[in-house]
Amino acid sequence: MKYFKFLVMICFIGMLFSCGGEDDICESGEGTPRMKVSFKNLANDKVRTLDSLYVAVDYGSGKVQLGKLTKIDSRLIPLRVDDSPYTDVYFRLADKGTESHVRVTYTTKTKYVSPGCGIKKSYENLSSELIQSNPVLKVEAGQNQIENEDKTNLFLLF
Repeated sequence: MKYFKFLVMICFIGMLFSCGGEDDICESGEGTPRMKVSFKNLANDKVRTLDSLYVAVDYGSGKVQLGKLTKIDSRLIPLRVDDSPYTDVYFRLADKGTESHVRVTYTTKTKYVSPGCGIKKSYENLSSELIQSNPVLKVEAGQNQIENEDKTNLFLLF
């Protein structure tokens, strides 16, 4: 019995000291940032709120629907994290409506953050090209690097 109490005490102390700290979760904004897209009116160049927006992204294995948002003035879109130099993004205003195709090209850099977060990718030299132009009529560049999700990287003009 004496050894049993000693064994239980050693296990309890071991569990107490083995609890991890902040390495388990990456929640302080250290992960790979997303591209911020905002919307403008082509006629007067003023920021616009959209009634609805459907977004799809091609991550290399076909389109992935990111879903619908309503009454929005900006949208955060994750870009590809493989070694591809571009990401194809598709925008629609209606569920079965016509779709605009925008190709976003960039260069990437990687940086090790922590065991919980892994590697953070940063995007530089962003440029965009409007391939299919309906309903988006024009694209306008914002900040040409993605360091965080605060500044707009791409403006879509409707």
